[in-house]
Amino acid sequence: MLTEIRTQNAPGAVGPFSQAIQVGNLLFVSGQLPIDPTTGEFASDDAVAQAEQCLQNLTAIAEAAGTDLSKTVKTTVLLTDLGKFAEINTVYARFFAEPYPARACYEVSALPKGAKVEIEAIIAI
Repeated sequence: MLTEIRTQNAPGAVGPFSQAIQVGNLLFVSGQLPIDPTTGEFASDDAVAQAEQCLQNLTAIAEAAGTDLSKTVKTTVLLTDLGKFAEINTVYARFFAEPYPARACYEVSALPKGAKVEIEAIIAI
């Protein structure tokens, strides 16, 4: 059974998709843009600050589902500039602890709304 997870503490979907879907004991969180849910705008134009906002949004959605980032199984990080990889890793490491989730990271030519970072996750419940 599919259960939609939705919270006002993270930005709403910018298209025909859910913030997250729970299936059994897994939560599939859609890619989070660096949108501040209180303003509806990017928190910053800086890629590192954007990564932090993306992770704050993931945290809010996880909490709405009754879980937290410590149970993250896998993330996918999309960057428009892989040159920011090391700096973004520093922020990422503040949100996760060992054993770190599996992860894929890709440089892409563009992201929705001109974002520099987008992060999605699969989290155990």
